[in-house]
Order: sequence, then structure tokens, then C-alpha cells
Amino acid sequence: MKENVKRLCELSLLTAVALIIFVVELQIPNPFPIPGIKLGFANIITVYAVYHYRWYEVSAVVILRVVLGSVFSGNMMALIYSLSGSFLCLVGMLLLRKIVDEKHIPIASVFGAVLHNTGQMAAALLITRTPQILAYYPFLIVAGCLAGLFTGLLARFVTARIKKAKQGRN
Repeated sequence: MKENVKRLCELSLLTAVALIIFVVELQIPNPFPIPGIKLGFANIITVYAVYHYRWYEVSAVVILRVVLGSVFSGNMMALIYSLSGSFLCLVGMLLLRKIVDEKHIPIASVFGAVLHNTGQMAAALLITRTPQILAYYPFLIVAGCLAGLFTGLLARFVTARIKKAKQGRN
């Protein structure tokens, strides 16, 4: 019972931190000349959680972050794109964690970013029925790889810091 409460508290904190990071990132002007491209720093929490929690726990964190992030940003249309991208990203990273160990989190993060962009592009195609938007896809993939690598490196740093902090408590 006590372990369940502790785990629930950890997952709640991860969700809150991811949401805070998301809201703060909304305030940063987009450094890219292409609209819709973001650094996705909230995914640091997702990448960390994929390697440390059960699939349904990570799914809950991601779904709550995406839904609450859409509410807080006031952009409910983005919910469709975010959910489709997040779902594909999460499934891919959960499968990939069986092959890619924790030391190589940046690889999983890049793969997740590409899947996220792919899910968003699929949603955009279904909604707009405009195949011309596929010309935008290569730019998304390049930006996703760069952002995914950076996010993965930060996730590896966060993972090391959390491990060190937990060892200090024991």
C-alpha cells in the first residue's frame, strides 16, 4: 500500500513537472522559422518515464500532460495532433526500450521524435485531406531528430541525477 502511494506521488510529480515545462516552453519564442516546430522539453519527462515505469503509468502521464497542456494553452485543436503524435511516439519508445538500454536514451528519444512527427503528419493528412502538406514532412523529420537528440541527452542527464539522488537517500 505504501509503495503504491509513493509510486502515485512520483507519477503525479512527473506529470506536474512535464506540464510546467510545457507551459514555460510556450512562453519561449519559436527559434525555428517553420511554424509548429518546438523543442519539446516536456518529452524529457516522457523519455525518463518510459525507462522507469510501467507502460500504463507512462501512458497516463503523457495523456494527462497532453490534455492539460491543450487546456492551459487554450488550443484544443492542437489536442488531436498532440495525441496522435504522442500515441505513436509512446508506443514506439515502449517497444524500443526492450532493445535500446538506458545508456542510449538519446537514440530512443530521436526515434520517438520522428514517430511523434509522423503521427502529427498523419493526423494533419486525415483532417485537412491536403497531400501537399507532405512537403513539410522532411523539415519536421530533421527538426525532430535534432530536438529528439537534445531532449534525449537532457533525459540521460536527468536520469543520472535522479539515480544519484536516490542513492544518497539509501
